[in-house]
Amino acid sequence: MQPADPHIQSTKLATHAELPVAESCLRNQKPIADVLSRFLTPDMVVFEVGSGTGQHAAYMTEQLRGIHWQPSELPSCLSAIRAWREHSKQAGFLPPVELDISQDIWPLRNMDAVFSANVVHFVGWSQVVAMFKGISRSLKDNGLVLLYGPYNYDGRFTSEGNIALDEWLRMRDPDSGIKDFEQIVLLGRQHQLHLLHDIEMPANNRMLVFEKHPQP
Repeated sequence: MQPADPHIQSTKLATHAELPVAESCLRNQKPIADVLSRFLTPDMVVFEVGSGTGQHAAYMTEQLRGIHWQPSELPSCLSAIRAWREHSKQAGFLPPVELDISQDIWPLRNMDAVFSANVVHFVGWSQVVAMFKGISRSLKDNGLVLLYGPYNYDGRFTSEGNIALDEWLRMRDPDSGIKDFEQIVLLGRQHQLHLLHDIEMPANNRMLVFEKHPQP
């Protein structure tokens, strides 16, 4: 789901298999797991939108025992996720499914929760709109959505680092860039997703937690 990241590289682990590693995942996976543990319970099925390398799927199923983690990605990324699944040996790490967030029909329904990290700012606004539409359709009533990444508030960046990130994003794709928190909240409401929490995370990131409440 995410474009090629210059920080992704291959590393040799104990299995001697080459696995792609995104350094950002190594930095943020523990803080993310700490927050997810507050909202996710054993036996929940979590649909990850834009799984990247598959590192989050491996880490979260190890840390949050009993969770069933469903990764998804573009076809070109599925082999990396399968490699991480083979390496992790976690029963809750489900086989990845193919997904382009812009497609009309998503492959899964009635998920307990949806998680996505660092996708919203990597893509253009039209793709974010399609993503929220797909998430709402895939989520069961009262299901949770947890979105990790940077956001602007009142149209302003929250750090110099986020300004630099936004410039880099727009150089590679003018339609991408850090989105406004207020726009994301409004978009959520338009798709029956209502904000419950806005949680501060390390390195000027946030975790936005929504709950699906269909209209009566």
